[in-house]
Formats: sequence, C-alpha cells, structure tokens
Amino acid sequence: MTDVSLIGLGPMGIALARALQPRYTLTLWNRTAERAKPLLNQGTLLAADARSAVEASPIVLMCVADYAAARAILAMPGVAAALRGKVLVQLSTGTPQDAREAWAAADGVAYLDGALLATPGQIGRPDTPLFISGEERALAACRPVLETIAGNLMYMGEAIGNAAAWDLATLSCMFGAMSGFFHGARICESEGLGVGEFGRMIGAISPVLGEMIRAEGDAIEAARYGEPESSMATCAGSGRLFVKQAREAKLDASFPDFLAGMFDRAMAAGYANERLAAMVKVLR
Repeated sequence: MTDVSLIGLGPMGIALARALQPRYTLTLWNRTAERAKPLLNQGTLLAADARSAVEASPIVLMCVADYAAARAILAMPGVAAALRGKVLVQLSTGTPQDAREAWAAADGVAYLDGALLATPGQIGRPDTPLFISGEERALAACRPVLETIAGNLMYMGEAIGNAAAWDLATLSCMFGAMSGFFHGARICESEGLGVGEFGRMIGAISPVLGEMIRAEGDAIEAARYGEPESSMATCAGSGRLFVKQAREAKLDASFPDFLAGMFDRAMAAGYANERLAAMVKVLR
C-alpha cells in the first residue's frame, strides 16, 4: 500500500506528483505509462492499470483533462468497485453540473471536488489557492495531502458544485482583467511605452484594484447601487475614450467595442447615475 494514488500525468499531474514525493509514497497511473518513468523511485510506483492504482491507496487524486476523461477512467473494469470506502479527490476541470453528476455516480465513495487556481509551476507553494467542496469529514482525512500541493486550501462547503463555481467565477474575473491588460499593452505599444513596465505597475497597484472589486461585490450583495463615487455615466465616458484611442491608433478595437457596448446597454437601461455595480443588473 502507498499513501496516495494519482491518476493523470499531464503537466499538472506531474507537478502534483513532484510536490507530494518528499512527504508521501505514491502510486501513479496514466494512459501513457512513459510519462511516469522520470517520477519513479523507491517511494513512487507505477500501477499496471487504473484499478490497481485505486486499490493501492486510501486517497485517490484524479487530475485529467476534463470530466469526460474522468468518467471514462472510472468506467474501466473494477475501478468503481475498488474506490468504495476510499476518498476520491477530483481535480479535473469542469462545470458545477459536471461535479454534481460525478458525485452522483460515485457510489460508496467519499467524494471531493477541487479546483486548482494555479499553473503547474505554482504547485506546492503555501500561497497556491485550491477550492474544495464536498463532505467535510472526507476533507479532514486528506487535508494534509491537499495542503502539500496547495497551501491556501479554501473549503467552499458541502454542495459539491461549489468549488467549480468559485473556480469559473474567479477565472472569469482573471481572464476579463487579462483581456483588458492585453488591450492596455497595445495602447502602450502604440505610444512607445514599455509593456513590461506596464505589467509591473499593474502588479504593484493590484491591492487597490482588488479593493475596488471588493466594494462592487459588497454593493451587489446589498443591492446598493445609488450614491456612487464614480457613476456609470462617468465610467461610460472612459469606455468611449478607449474606442476613440483605438480608432486613432488603428488598434484592434474588439475589446473597447465590447466594453462600450456594455456601457451603452447600462445607460439605455437607466443606470447612468448608479454605481458601476449596476452593470450586474444588465447581465441579469
């Protein structure tokens, strides 16, 4: 027997294995066994098949491309039966509904659903975020293992879809911000300014930006949209400047046009004198 079994050895799975190896004995399995060879040592073994990997440890981590791939593995001969009485931590990427369907199919298994907000290079750090949802008793059984791969473990409750929901909501914020950053990089390039310096500056002021986001979240939760420090109309004016500058500098205007379109919808809905948080009412 080993401490932990890990199914899936893509770039993230390999990073998980390397983070766990100093503290735990591991059993690995991957459809392409060749990927496991650099990881094998006295405390790390390669299973012949998925069933053998599941049988080898009380805690099973699964990190494959998506839930369809996970379902295909769990449907292999003997795997579902071998999982009974064990803790399965699903770290594959999916939606809240994917997580609920996987949990419903996990008969007799202590099932946790997790979402890593990290690149492979960030695995094993004390500040790496990991959303987890599911049975709290199951989490207690494997918390030390999970905190080894991601020290900032955030338990999001027993509702199994919560981790995936928090993950997608956070990625929405991140990719939205990154889209704005990429357009900002083109503004810098059009004016001969350093993009690296721009990125470093955004990193330095990120706590202030986070404070703004937190304030808008509080306003939405309280349904408090009046008495803005900066009104929707003022923000819409900035949106028009993005479009104007893109036309003047002959930049791709897809991001400014999208943003201006959102502001136009908010203004047409009568939210000109409300705070930016009122944009959520447009999306509803």
